[in-house]
Formats: sequence, C-alpha cells, structure tokens
Amino acid sequence: RSYGAAYIHLSESEMNLIGQLQELARSFSPTRKLTPQLSALSERMDAAIIDLQDLAKDFERIAEGTEHDPQRIAEAQERLNVIYKLQKKHGVSGVPELLQIQADLEQQTAGYTNLDSEIAKLEQAIAKQEKSLRTAATTLSQRRRAVPPKFEERVQAMLTQLSMPHARLKVEIAELTQLSPTGLDDVQFLFATNIGARYLPIKDVASGGELSRLTLCTKSLVADAIPLPTLIFDEIDSGISGDVSLKMGLILKELSARHQVISITHTPQIAARADAHYFVYKKVEGQRTVTNVRFLAPDERVRSIAVMLSGNPPSEAAIATARELVEG
Repeated sequence: RSYGAAYIHLSESEMNLIGQLQELARSFSPTRKLTPQLSALSERMDAAIIDLQDLAKDFERIAEGTEHDPQRIAEAQERLNVIYKLQKKHGVSGVPELLQIQADLEQQTAGYTNLDSEIAKLEQAIAKQEKSLRTAATTLSQRRRAVPPKFEERVQAMLTQLSMPHARLKVEIAELTQLSPTGLDDVQFLFATNIGARYLPIKDVASGGELSRLTLCTKSLVADAIPLPTLIFDEIDSGISGDVSLKMGLILKELSARHQVISITHTPQIAARADAHYFVYKKVEGQRTVTNVRFLAPDERVRSIAVMLSGNPPSEAAIATARELVEG
C-alpha cells in the first residue's frame, strides 16, 4: 500500500512531484545556457527527474504485485538515499524547498524575457564606444608620433652633458590593429651606446651607469612636459664616476627649481647639491630592526658628506672638501 501511495505521489496525483519538477525544468529551459550556474541547475534537475521516474516505475511494479524482489526494493531505497544526499548537499529537505527553488529561478529569469533585445542594445553601445575609442586612439597616435624627434634630440644633448656623447635613444612606434591600453601603438624605447652600435631594448644593452643617466634624462624631460610636482630618484648614481656624479648633481639642482626633488644617494657630489638633508639609518629596538629618518642641521650635513668622501670618522681634508661642495 505504501508503495502504491509513493507511486501516486511521484507520478499520478494532481500535484505529483515528477510533473512539478518537469514544469520547473521547462520554465527556465530557454535560459539554461545563459550562465554556468543556470546550466548546472538544469542538469541537476534533469538528473533528479530521471531518478524519480525510475523510482515511480519500481514502486508501480511492487504495488501491482508483479515483482516482489528484495533486491529491487533495495535498489529503490538506494536511489532514495541518493536523492536525500543531494538534498542535503544542496541545502534542501523536500518538495517545499524544491518549489521555492522554482520560484527563485522564475524570479531570476523574469528579466531574461527580452534578452535578445537587451543583447542588441549592448552590442550597439559597445560598437559606439569602440568607434569613440578608435577616434581618440588615432588622435593620440598622431600626437605621439610628433614627439620622438625632439625628445630624442634633447635626450642626446643631456647624455652628452653626462659624458655619453655617442649614446642615442630611439623611440620606435609600431601600429597595432586592435585597441590596447596604450591605444593603437606599441611603443618601445631603444638604445645604442656607441657609434655604429645597433639599437636594442634598453634592458638588453644599458649598463647600470648608463641606465642611471638615461633615467635622469628621460624623467627630467617628462617632468617638464606634464605636471609632476614631486620627482623621486632612488640611487640614480648607481655605477657612475665622480665627475659624472658632479654633472648629475647640477642637473638635479636645476630640476629642483621647477619641481620638488627627492633623491636617495650615496654620492657626495649629488648629496651636496640638496637644499635639505635627511639621514636614513637603522637601529635595533628589542627584537626588531627599525628604520629611522632624521633631519640634519648644517654642520651635520657637512659631516655626513665628509663621511661619504673618506669614511667614518672623516678626515679634516674630507670635512673641508665637503664644506666646499655644500657651499659651492
């Protein structure tokens, strides 16, 4: 009797479970491929319907007395157990919860009734934006291509000032067919250090000292072209000689008339050109190392530069030279 009731409840009653699940599946069939989540829900629902149909057939056979096979009963029970496990896995406990899922899905898919129209509108908007972007990118390309000749000339003049008379910078601009974050151009900075040398990407050819000088030149020119209130140079003196450091210090000093310049340096010729000095040092406090920054008074500035010149403690000659550099 209970098996017959189970069969009726599953497939024959007015509100049978299989029919309700089939109706649920049909209700969101048009939108099942819109998102991975909807597709997965559809597959789960289809599998549940198939399992319930098999169960209904088994219950019908048992109820009609055509088959009283304990093994078949065990199989049916096993399938029910699988359904219970799926309910637990997905957080539902019975038919009311499944019906609630149906209501939620109907609400989610309500906005998809005019999906084709919405897609067409979005495609038109994308096309309009792409056209606008291409127009802006074309204008940018035209302006960009007008800059390199003068820029390259000014960089070479500054490199000559920094004892690199034969070094040359080349800005290579290649046209792109697709829009990119930089527009319709692929821009590369190429560098040649000597007469007759091939232009190569900066990272492949420039030494530490050459890169330091090139960075100063390009950064200085860019800062004059766009509003950059503060420029930071971190150990830009890497790999350069004392004479070049002196020239680099003069360029930084000139640059500081138009911008705030912060330079982290170990070179006395550069440090001496600053208007103010801050000393960065580390000390151990308890079980950790702490980095500190301290403003230097005029006499401390001279002594710190002297230490750069001759080591600690500085010699009298180093102090005199440091004072001359600071006051020069």
